[in-house]
Amino acid sequence: MTSRLLDKGSGIMESRIIKVSNKRQITIPQKFYDKLNIDQEIECTITNSEIILRPVYRETEFAEEILKDLIGKGLEGTQLLEEFRKTRAKVKPAIRRMIEEADALAKKSYGSGDDKLNKIFSDLED
Repeated sequence: MTSRLLDKGSGIMESRIIKVSNKRQITIPQKFYDKLNIDQEIECTITNSEIILRPVYRETEFAEEILKDLIGKGLEGTQLLEEFRKTRAKVKPAIRRMIEEADALAKKSYGSGDDKLNKIFSDLED
């Protein structure tokens, strides 16, 4: 497994080359698995030349964290329920924005991937 660090403006990212088995299976490096708090599922998205893997977070995971936070703030009863509903309603839009921002950053930092392929093989064009 080959590893390298990438500095792409907003922070350092790590890249790893991993093997694909003859059954099309991969092993996610433990460090990545732990950092992203992956549970049992990941979302797999394909672009023109990339496969993007993202952890899938279930609402129940966020619900527990929201409740812990609100209880820690001393809320209870009707006030707890009301604040929980407000906070929970903000989770999906926030996650959607984060994904959109990550996609935009990846495209800005790396391009579509096609740009790099075209540059690499530009001398082969007619």
